[in-house]
Amino acid sequence: MQASFLSAVVLPISLAIIMLGMGLSLVPEDFQRVKKYPKAVSIGLISQLVFLPIIGFVVAKVVPMQPEIAMGLMIVALCPGGASSNIFTFLAKGDVALSVTLTAFSSVITVFTIPVLGNLAYKHFMGETAAIALPIGATILQIFLMTLLPIGLGMVLRQIFPEPARRLEKVTNRLAIGLLAVIIIMLIVREWNRIPGFILQVGVGVVLLNSISILAAFYTTKLFKLNPPQQICITIEVGIQNSTLAFAISVGLLNNPEMGISAAIYGLFMYVTGWIVIRYGRRLAATNSVLESQV
Repeated sequence: MQASFLSAVVLPISLAIIMLGMGLSLVPEDFQRVKKYPKAVSIGLISQLVFLPIIGFVVAKVVPMQPEIAMGLMIVALCPGGASSNIFTFLAKGDVALSVTLTAFSSVITVFTIPVLGNLAYKHFMGETAAIALPIGATILQIFLMTLLPIGLGMVLRQIFPEPARRLEKVTNRLAIGLLAVIIIMLIVREWNRIPGFILQVGVGVVLLNSISILAAFYTTKLFKLNPPQQICITIEVGIQNSTLAFAISVGLLNNPEMGISAAIYGLFMYVTGWIVIRYGRRLAATNSVLESQV
């Protein structure tokens, strides 16, 4: 698999468009909510930025897989929550305000953590003598250009032109998803004969990473006695990763589409578990509503 013009150029542009759409949905108050519920924000960020990479590393070490696949799985674990986590949280009757806050903060923090931890993972899985294809300075700059800058631009547009910004948000999301679909389809067609082998290798790792991280997040929130909407929110935020960013880093920055297989498979499987959490959250909300009406 050799990275094409689409994967090296169009994919980062698609990601920037998605981040622009996220910025169009954010307001400065979203970053101030940490003052209102610091406990929930702290648990959510620790679950996603500390627990998830640790789980990813353990899974990548325990499950037999090629170094490229293992590295791809680690990149997924290092990425922030996906923009769709906000939608999943809304559908699951979770705390949407908390979801937006966690997505915003994790997107900013991982601009700096992905290059550092990504370099360590690259050295470990690809070998000490391998050329480090993830230079910290350059990667921070590229991730900044693909994520932080468009998010900031979107927020500015939202403040200046609120109504046009809401309409543009829908357009940018559809456009980016369409471009990403084209790239993935082309990669699938090109590597059709090798894909079954990749799925066999990465499938178990993806299922374990997603399932274990979701369960760990859920029971951590219960342990610290967060309310049900916050529990649902953090569970989804940890399980719904920004697989688009992981794919862009693997294929675009690292120029290694084999690593992108992990992100592609994870991006599909997380919607399965996300739907399960939605069903659970809605049932939990309905039960709590009945109990409150009886009090």
